[in-house]
Order: sequence, then structure tokens, then C-alpha cells
Amino acid sequence: MTTNRFETAAKQAETWIDDTLLARMLLKESLAWREFHRRFDRLVYRCIHKVTSRFPGSLSSEDVREIYAQFLLGLTRRDMHKLRTFDAERGNKLSSWVGMLATNAAWDYLRTVARQPQCTELSDAENVGEIEADPYTQLLDKERWGRIDATLQTFSAKDRTFVRLYYMDGLTPEEVAEEMHISVKTVYSKKHKIRCRLQRMLQPIVDHAA
Repeated sequence: MTTNRFETAAKQAETWIDDTLLARMLLKESLAWREFHRRFDRLVYRCIHKVTSRFPGSLSSEDVREIYAQFLLGLTRRDMHKLRTFDAERGNKLSSWVGMLATNAAWDYLRTVARQPQCTELSDAENVGEIEADPYTQLLDKERWGRIDATLQTFSAKDRTFVRLYYMDGLTPEEVAEEMHISVKTVYSKKHKIRCRLQRMLQPIVDHAA
């Protein structure tokens, strides 16, 4: 009888909309968390593998499990702050939001590993560079990053803050929006404008280097 009630409750949980699921997760309902895992675990692992596959031979299945664990810890940290920042009314799908969090968790893990001396094969992971680049490529990359930094100095303080939060600190669009007191829609718009501006200003440098 108990099993039947559990199965019935699980079936009902499958019909919950995103807002209902999150509300029940915030209430720490075990059924809601099981439903979250049922819906999104495959997506989370897919996003993690998409990042770790860029470093074949350097990461193991144990690393993937560690990233997954850190992703879950991130959801529960600070009184489930990340869960509370999700707002479906901003036009975001819960699946897309979860995917971004999983991807960020993977890159955060790689940045941590990259700072450990015994993992020099991942030393370029922090800047998404190539593994074991030759000296010429390393010098060229250093020069390019120097010019990018110089270019960023021509940006407004607010735009430089955006670049730091989004590209360097790895915050999600929702976290950037909260930190800068802007909407998530503005985050995506600003990201596109800054990227286009950088490409336009740095294109002559890229062409010259080529």
C-alpha cells in the first residue's frame, strides 16, 4: 500500500510545472528533489561531459562525479540561494538555467584543478586555451590577452564589472543580474554588445597576427 502511494505521488510530481517543482524543493520536500533528479540529471551530466571532453585523458569519471556533487552543493548553499534567484517570468526555461549552472560548475572545477601544480596538463583550462601549446603560441596568447586587457580599459567601469563577473568569475546570468541590479534580459543584451565591440576592436589585431 505504501509503495502504491509513493508511485502515485511520483506520477503526480511528473506533472508539476517548474514553479511548483522549485517551490516544493525550497520546502525541502524529498519528493520534489527526486523529481528534480529525474528531470535533469541526464542534462546535468551531458553539460559536464561537454566541458570535460575538451581535456581527454586529464579527467576521470571520478572528476565528473565530483563536479556533479559540487553542482548539487551549489544549489543548496546559502539557503538555496541559486534556486531562489530563478524566475520563470523573465523568459528563462528551467532546463536552460540548470544547464548553465552545471556548465559553470564544470569550469569552476577545472579552474581549481588548473591551479594545482600536479595538474599542469590543465594549466590552460582557466583561459580555455590549448593544452601543451608551443612557446610561440603561448607568447602570442600572452600578447593577445594583454591587448584585450588594454582594450577593456577603454570600456566604462560598469562594462568592465560585467566582463569580470560574467567571463572571469563565471557567474550565471541570474547572478550577474542580481549583482548589478539589472534584468536577465539586459545581461544577455549587454553580453552580445560587449562581445561584438571586442570583436570589432580586436579584429585588426587578429588579422595582423594571422
